[in-house]
Amino acid sequence: CVAGCGGQQASSAASSTSSSASSEATEARGKTLVVYYSATGNTAAIAQAIVAQMGATSFAIQPAQPYTSADLEYDNPDSRVSKEHADAALQDVALAQETPDDWASYETVIIGYPIWWGEAAYPVASFARANDFTGKSVIPFCTSASSDIGNSAEKLSQAAQGGEWLGGMRFPANVNSDEVRQWVDDLGLENQNL
Repeated sequence: CVAGCGGQQASSAASSTSSSASSEATEARGKTLVVYYSATGNTAAIAQAIVAQMGATSFAIQPAQPYTSADLEYDNPDSRVSKEHADAALQDVALAQETPDDWASYETVIIGYPIWWGEAAYPVASFARANDFTGKSVIPFCTSASSDIGNSAEKLSQAAQGGEWLGGMRFPANVNSDEVRQWVDDLGLENQNL
């Protein structure tokens, strides 16, 4: 299986795997936190566009040992991500900070990540395992050159403690800001952080 890395370009439009996120998200209340891991900058760009539009707070997931360009060579069997893919024991990536400041105050969490071999990037799975999402609505989005969101959000919800995990969205690496803006509008979340 070839990894659908968010670092590559794609020409397809953003696609949703579930239309239920929009209607369900409108019921979410409270402050919103945009959590994301970005290996190459693509996921970060989308996360920051969401933050700017909503006035939300952001939290960048940072591995304790950051990934280098060489670590991200998916076609090299000796690279870090390839070794992690081959050995599930290596996929529990230590994080520089596991829990965002003031975590309990957020009722809606938008979580973004690149797709690696059909799954959420390993640091995001580590974040999900480390935190209690009870009482939070969680809205995932991913970036990928070719893979869709698949069951990556479902796997994250199984790894996480609690939370109501809603339908997710896949964005290609070259998504335009209008598509991101439309998705955020469709979520129906009011700007409650200001």
